[in-house]
Amino acid sequence: MFDKLPEWALKEIPDARGAWAPDISFYNGQYHLYYSVSRFGRNDSAIGLATNKTLDPNDPDYKWVDRGLVVRSYEGSTVRCPSREDNWNAIDANLVIKDKHNIWLCWGSFWSGIKMRRVDPETGKLSDRDTTIYSIASRPRTDSDKTPSTEDAIEAPFIIRHGGYWYLFVSFDLCCQGAKSTYKVMVGRSRGITGPYIDKDGRPMTEGGGTLVIEATSPNWRGPGHPAVLQESSGDFLLFHAYNGQTGRSELKISTIVWEDGWPRVGELP
Repeated sequence: MFDKLPEWALKEIPDARGAWAPDISFYNGQYHLYYSVSRFGRNDSAIGLATNKTLDPNDPDYKWVDRGLVVRSYEGSTVRCPSREDNWNAIDANLVIKDKHNIWLCWGSFWSGIKMRRVDPETGKLSDRDTTIYSIASRPRTDSDKTPSTEDAIEAPFIIRHGGYWYLFVSFDLCCQGAKSTYKVMVGRSRGITGPYIDKDGRPMTEGGGTLVIEATSPNWRGPGHPAVLQESSGDFLLFHAYNGQTGRSELKISTIVWEDGWPRVGELP
């Protein structure tokens, strides 16, 4: 959709390698695609938005329009914002539509975990009327070191509604290490969209809770994570990537979801 990063993104984050972690939804007559731009491994990051009326490249209305910055996190003592330091990371966006008047954006990676804010349905940007940031999941650390580590590794949120609950899927541990990746998918649920999200054992996800959905069970595929859920009339599907145990390359995987006693179960990796 982009030949190169938008000018605003290069201005905000000159060291950005590119855009990743797209999340797409259709509402108000347009497709809204949120994407991440960041200095890898730092929370000097931003989430941008692009829209399109159609996904058919042969349609005369097919045109991606970049809408610019949605949310930004700042690393401490930056030149652009020397007085601000955020304890969260603005990547891995997921849009959640409760109804046409109630739309939310969640995001987060490492640091203090997963955040959520209300979105203005007219613009697709964060609401100016409701500026509350909700913390919905984290893995609190036992030390004061601000460097990301496995201890606080949580990212890539994805929220769906099933039955009378909202379900928050996240990734624990580390991606991007090829066959050495330790990613796994965890889940919690809540009666309200902004939480609190609780795991199957009753532990809050803001205190490191999470019920296992899928992890590596053999040397063949490692580090399954960055989940998304597709809800169809025929059933629900978990989409995620996993790393080939021999080549270390990541591939898209899809599993059906079976709901048992209100909790999702998926197939094991071979």
